[in-house]
Amino acid sequence: MSSITLLPTSLPVVDLAQADDPATRDAFHEGLHRAARDTGFFHLTGHGIDAAEFARILRLTREFFALPKADRLALSNLRSPHFRGYTRIGHELTGGRSDWRDQLDVGAERPAPVVGPDDPAYRWLEGPNQWPDALPELRTVVLDWQDRLAAVAHRLLQELLSSIGAPADFFDAAFAERPHLHTKLIRYPGSAPEGDGQGVGAHKDYGFLTLLLQDSVGGLQVRLGDGFVDVPPLPGAFVVNLGELLEIATRGYLSATDHRVVSPPGAVERYSVPFFYNPRLDARIDTVPGAYLADAPGVAQSADNPLHAEYGRNELKGWLRAHPRVARLHHPELVA
Repeated sequence: MSSITLLPTSLPVVDLAQADDPATRDAFHEGLHRAARDTGFFHLTGHGIDAAEFARILRLTREFFALPKADRLALSNLRSPHFRGYTRIGHELTGGRSDWRDQLDVGAERPAPVVGPDDPAYRWLEGPNQWPDALPELRTVVLDWQDRLAAVAHRLLQELLSSIGAPADFFDAAFAERPHLHTKLIRYPGSAPEGDGQGVGAHKDYGFLTLLLQDSVGGLQVRLGDGFVDVPPLPGAFVVNLGELLEIATRGYLSATDHRVVSPPGAVERYSVPFFYNPRLDARIDTVPGAYLADAPGVAQSADNPLHAEYGRNELKGWLRAHPRVARLHHPELVA
């Protein structure tokens, strides 16, 4: 029995529950390996998150963006040296161009760090979140969501390593303490007035694994071959993609894949909740051992997007690029 299902979608569908059954475990690993190697993107089912949990987080996402504008702006990320909070429409950049979306960025709830002159600047990426007083349920639900998805992502990462013939626990120590969890609540408010379709521009994720919950509207596109293909929503599934650190860790055997979101038409709104599973900020990403390395092509470096083996440096690179207003306001010494 194959663990990879072909449905009317551009991506393979991988059932994590098949990893628990000795009768399907080998086929599951074969399918997961193929999906990760060939596309770096796939739908994930069998994850144990039920429909009620999906509905609750999407409901609260809609309720957050339905709050009065003043309530959302009170949480502006311009107030946060940790890049947490609300980003208004058009104020995040991808590829140097404005993305037509607004969002709330949430991380692990921690006190503001004391960052000394000799400390790595990426320590600023930890700190407190900003929450709306008018929607107190949001804090509890989003932080619980992060914990639930961290468990799913950790299991998936272990199975992925097993699927390429590597030690399943190779990264356990990097995630054991202070993993850098990150959730976005995102709204795409239809097309920009000038007709630009960039909901979010083509990019790769900075870390290890992303688990995306999207609503029924669609708009996600993934680069396959020479172009981009649509990824229609699959009810009950997460869209999973690999980040740049897995590319570094496997010397390019697994690679991060470009993806983007095309704005929905007219005044149609689209909501999504991506979760990013990443290790502690000071974790250095060593090469994962295994026979697969004989087929690893090496990491393709780009002057426009340098890859760093120290996770915090790779993450900070992305925040400075995407949120230059926050960077100039709180970290002018880091802005070239």
